[in-house]
Amino acid sequence: MNSRAKRLALPAGGALVAATMIAAPLAGTAQAAPKPDVKSAALTPSGNAKAIAAYWTSSKLKSAKTFTADSTISAKLTKTGAAKAAADGKPGQVAPTGEGGKTAGRSKNVNLPITVGKVFFVDDKGQERWCSGTSIQSKFRNLVATAGHCVYDTDSNKPYDNFVFIPGYYQGKAPWGIYVGAKVNTHDDFTVFEDYDYDYAFVNVYNGIKQQAEKEVDYKTYKAHVDKGGAGREDSKVVDFETYDRWTQKGGLGKVENVSSEDEVGPQYKDAIGVAVETDKWTWEKVSGDVYGLKDGKVTRGDKTLDQADWPKSGSKLATSVENVTKTEYDAYKGPGYKKLDSKGNYTITHYYVVKYIKKTASVKYVIFRYFITTVADAGRLGDNVGGQGVAWNQKLGKKVFTFGYPTQGHPDGSRPYSGQTMKWCYGTTVAAPVVSKYKAEEQQAIKCAFTPGASGGPFLLRYSNSKRIGYLNGVVSLTVDSDNNDRYDRTTTPYFNGETAAIYKHSANLWTGKLPS
Repeated sequence: MNSRAKRLALPAGGALVAATMIAAPLAGTAQAAPKPDVKSAALTPSGNAKAIAAYWTSSKLKSAKTFTADSTISAKLTKTGAAKAAADGKPGQVAPTGEGGKTAGRSKNVNLPITVGKVFFVDDKGQERWCSGTSIQSKFRNLVATAGHCVYDTDSNKPYDNFVFIPGYYQGKAPWGIYVGAKVNTHDDFTVFEDYDYDYAFVNVYNGIKQQAEKEVDYKTYKAHVDKGGAGREDSKVVDFETYDRWTQKGGLGKVENVSSEDEVGPQYKDAIGVAVETDKWTWEKVSGDVYGLKDGKVTRGDKTLDQADWPKSGSKLATSVENVTKTEYDAYKGPGYKKLDSKGNYTITHYYVVKYIKKTASVKYVIFRYFITTVADAGRLGDNVGGQGVAWNQKLGKKVFTFGYPTQGHPDGSRPYSGQTMKWCYGTTVAAPVVSKYKAEEQQAIKCAFTPGASGGPFLLRYSNSKRIGYLNGVVSLTVDSDNNDRYDRTTTPYFNGETAAIYKHSANLWTGKLPS
């Protein structure tokens, strides 16, 4: 079923949207399927690309969390039956380009493709997140395939921020560079209807960058670098006076801070200051001994104001005071006083006090500042560095495929077999996927695979050559499904790549990006 037919099959009350295709003339095999609705959106604000590339330091890459917003990348089977994945035209394919003998290592006798890596982005709450993805063949060697939900926030109806792709990612390292996203191309049925039968995205990226080692500089150089969009950081450190003096004599920046503190002491302590401190009712009532009076901040005994030398010991009870307040003040009060509505209907707060002795001290803190910047160098085009997987569509089910990615989250039963820092793989035969109604996933295909979230966006590769590390992209990981309700994921699904997918791919494959804009 194509996208328009599926939309027309919506239940009563479902929205029908007429949209126009935004696409360049397409080359390649003609398809019988209707033209799809393409959603193209810019990923990088003008003049901010280099700052985004430099933003992703090794520490941020390692501390980023897998993307699990609203559980949209994992779901238990909610309806029995199989999806109706079916071709909408003739089979077609675009050949891959090789990787020039480069390798991302081996895992259980499988040579891992360096086209595969992680996509990183910042979600709407400011949290660094990641999914999986792969480089694929395109005219300008600049195209990445991943899941739609790893690029586009359907709640805010816009792409996520700070999107980058790192092929061959391994434990915080970017061996073939960092590639900043320029434009994302998705099917409108995903962005508008949140339909996971179209949960794929093709992202055009700029030329990659390689980050150079961090370098310490003076403040003027740091400020100029950051003002131009470069990455940098300020480091502050508390030091003794001699270190501070030497640093500032050499022209370094620093500051002197006056610091005051209050410490509780005994009444006999030199320079001790007696004060009344408010406490709660229950703490006050636990104190044994007489209750002393309190007047204008002074302790009293009967009608006599006591000199501090005659005050009781620390923690002794002082007189309480009752405050009449309005209902609004009563409801808003969060302090230690005891709130009560008296017999006359008055709103009251009773305050309880005890004696404390404190010593106030003042000191000086010396702080020096150091400044560091990170510079970037052009790494060239993505496809020239790592190659690009081919793309295939309208393929029959029952084909053997590999899928690669970076699973990390635990199974529902709590077991965590993956770290997310290294690439993993599954191998299986494509079948009609279980229907997952929550995500409108009715036409997906799946393989048996125990991947967990984190693998989202990773490629399904047909005819994968273990020696050349290339094959044909025939899907991207969309959902991880517990199909038998035993609290362990056992199926990995992908949207079925049909003629509509091919048209969006071909549109994306003809878009130019070039070097990172300044």
